[in-house]
Amino acid sequence: MKTHNFSIEFFPPKTAEGTEKLRATRAKLAELQPKYFSVTFGAGGTTQQGTLDTVLDIRKEGYDAAPHLSCVGGSRESIRDILQQYQANDIRRLVALRGDLPSGYGMGGEFRHASDLVEFIRAETGNWFHIEVAAYPEMHPQARSPQDDLQNFVRKMNAGANAAITQYFYNADAYFRFVDEAQKAGVTAPIVAGIMPITNSSQLLRFSEMCGAEIPRWVRLKLASFGDDTASIKAFGLDVVSSMCERLLAGGAPGLHFYSLNQAAATTAIWQRLV
Repeated sequence: MKTHNFSIEFFPPKTAEGTEKLRATRAKLAELQPKYFSVTFGAGGTTQQGTLDTVLDIRKEGYDAAPHLSCVGGSRESIRDILQQYQANDIRRLVALRGDLPSGYGMGGEFRHASDLVEFIRAETGNWFHIEVAAYPEMHPQARSPQDDLQNFVRKMNAGANAAITQYFYNADAYFRFVDEAQKAGVTAPIVAGIMPITNSSQLLRFSEMCGAEIPRWVRLKLASFGDDTASIKAFGLDVVSSMCERLLAGGAPGLHFYSLNQAAATTAIWQRLV
């Protein structure tokens, strides 16, 4: 596993208590020696300061950190300011996304696509940042077709991205097919698999509904059969996700990016099965 690009994602805490809890979580996850931690950026930039504060916290502890940066609803000036802040703090890695607007907003801002953001970052900062973008093995929920979605992805990569991280999925074949099609379309950069541990059925169903990630029928039915038996849900989730991770790495995935939801236990348990 040490040869793979292994990373862990957090969201910025909203309270002092959340900040302390995340520090404790991070201390546990840091023992796994991930390549870097990433920190999400709220819809329309709503967590901008929290994202920066969390990234600086992580860097003070001696670990590499990548802030997410979304552009929908942002202006060139506002994005330029954020980039300058990140450069001033010697942050070298970014996850560049189109992002979502807060509910009730229309499509505002000067950037419509992540490819526009990647182009802008490169024009403003040259090769200062290592840029990761998003990939959707099961298609972006707003894409018109899989072909359109693939073309959008290729555009992002050609705009200057160094690598990609996928939306989470539970179907390894969807990942391998997507990578194969991207490579045929000329993408040579690494496409890291995004991994969501399974610990809570209702939460997983809600997330998956929003982001278009498919939960295979057999997994959904098995989870439903456990009812409120949290221990069984977690044990089954650990088996399903660990075996998928093993298959992904054996099949050539360059790494895994864990969506930790600011918790340590599930990511640690999967990792221990893989090493």
